Amino acid sequence: MRCEDCREALSARLDGEAEPVSPDEHLASCADCREWLAGAERLRRTMLLRPAPAVPDLTAAILERTPAPSGEGWGLRIALTAVAIAQLGLAFAELLGTAHGGIHLGHESGAWNLAVGIGLLTAALRPGTAGGQLPLLTGFVGVLLALSAGDLAAGQVTLSRLATHVLVVLGLALLYAVHRAHRDRGAPLPAATADDGTVTPGSTVDAPPPARPRARGFRRQAHGRHVA
Repeated sequence: MRCEDCREALSARLDGEAEPVSPDEHLASCADCREWLAGAERLRRTMLLRPAPAVPDLTAAILERTPAPSGEGWGLRIALTAVAIAQLGLAFAELLGTAHGGIHLGHESGAWNLAVGIGLLTAALRPGTAGGQLPLLTGFVGVLLALSAGDLAAGQVTLSRLATHVLVVLGLALLYAVHRAHRDRGAPLPAATADDGTVTPGSTVDAPPPARPRARGFRRQAHGRHVA
């Protein structure tokens, strides 16, 4: 076997291809081919295993933009829990008939207050549900305040009765605060910039959002005589 044929077979072996002939017998007796194989293996290893390119250390910038733990907003959630329990107590008082008014009216008002209390308690335990309750409770409180102001002006309601509405108003305010705290928790801080608007060293800039792919138009398939 010639050295050229042996080296061609060895090159195919290194590339994982089928060997045209077996080079082992010639390789055992040819020092030049063994040296050529050693060099080829070193070259192949150098091409496959290269040092990774250097990348900047962004640890400090990432930690700088990461907000400190806010304690999961426990203060707001505890306050909302207290309002929810008070609202539930008011609801049970109405359902048990200890509140003033007709039986059915008391039951209807008690059922609503019970639902509001359950909703507030759920938001205190699971802050992610607070946003879903805001539209309904905001509308209810707005209408309730408007009607209560009219009834108070007409002398149809006492201040002691209106005082029971403070709980739902306070609950709405805490519900909004819990929703904001849950929404903003974990949001990255803005990158630090100099007075001229340039980014300071060690800070990062948010990459622009990727462009949305354009929708492909509907292409009508050709049929019959329209083909070609």
